[in-house]
Amino acid sequence: MSEDPQDFSLRKIAVAAFGPSLLFGIGEGAIFPVVALSARDVGASTAWAGFIVALLGLGALVANIPAAALTTRFGERRAMVGAAAFSLVGLALCLLAVEPVVLALGVLMVGMASAVFLLARQTWLIEAVPLPLRARAMSTLGGIRRIGMFAGPFIAALFIQLLGLRGAYWVATVAILAAGLLSLLVPDLPSSQQKRATGRRPSMRELLGLHAHVLLTLGIACSLVSALRACRQIVIPLWADQIGLDATSTALIYGLMGGVDMLLFYPAGMVMDKRGRLWIALPSILIMAGSLTLMPLTTGFASLLLLSVVLGLGNGIGSGIVMTIGADASPTQGRTHFLGAWRTIADLGGGTGPLLLSGITALASLAWGIVAISTIGYLAAWMFWRWLPRGEPVVQVRS
Repeated sequence: MSEDPQDFSLRKIAVAAFGPSLLFGIGEGAIFPVVALSARDVGASTAWAGFIVALLGLGALVANIPAAALTTRFGERRAMVGAAAFSLVGLALCLLAVEPVVLALGVLMVGMASAVFLLARQTWLIEAVPLPLRARAMSTLGGIRRIGMFAGPFIAALFIQLLGLRGAYWVATVAILAAGLLSLLVPDLPSSQQKRATGRRPSMRELLGLHAHVLLTLGIACSLVSALRACRQIVIPLWADQIGLDATSTALIYGLMGGVDMLLFYPAGMVMDKRGRLWIALPSILIMAGSLTLMPLTTGFASLLLLSVVLGLGNGIGSGIVMTIGADASPTQGRTHFLGAWRTIADLGGGTGPLLLSGITALASLAWGIVAISTIGYLAAWMFWRWLPRGEPVVQVRS
């Protein structure tokens, strides 16, 4: 832990804490919209192109546990610099790819690097920021990354006009190179250095045994939140197409939802720090779930826009909630390994949610698929109400 909360300000560490995440987010956001198009450009089938896009998330999922080991061994700063370098190699493969398999490998590497970078960033912030400011730090970290990913496609669009699809990868290359260079200026915290130098670290198996209860309760609840969030990005364009909206209207709705998503992350973090995590976790999830429940009732642009904005508001106030609860639950010894397991559980929800939506849509209809996904939100809300500590300005989850 760092200095006294009364003397501490997030502004003092803003560049070191959030600058690399903003730049890495810009890099990720720049390539997300063009990966499928790049895959088609090098001869991939539609199905193969979809799989290559999925490798971004799959890479992050499989790398969470190794990311914890790397961060524990080498420290947060070296892990971030290494992740940036690894991502640059992946981007180079994407730029040079003339066959789908080379592009797939590059995309997988970028996804894996993202897991290492984000885990190291979260661990560094937990150690650097006093507990009474933790939620604000986590919410800001999540919000800054969203801002980067929101801005990335717009920056990439300018260069795509000049360089074609490769322009997006050049934007990502410059942004992630800058993130790596900025990470070089981030010092390893004394507490982190001491933990690596002294004391026996518990193994992953020991950690899972010691913290099984919190992982199987709040961990699964956060996994359901990730599923809800992943599905919301798919539901908007699918339902817009279902009710006959054109691509321009759909893009406008999606963009406005994303804009609202980024507005309230810091005030929400302040509420969590002052009133407790449940004061934000519960409203955020219920707003998202309620919006999805009502979405099949929308019939035109105005009604879908209204519900999408409310959906973005619900997701926006919950920025950083998964990281904050994970940070609260993490032990001092073995923290990075615990967070690797925590992120793996959360990412599993993000990956399986869209599959559930797809399966129910195929068996019944899109409307029933959306309603079924909304019930995941209500289940997550109940789990938070049941197991998330309440009534304290600062919450430390105990296993």
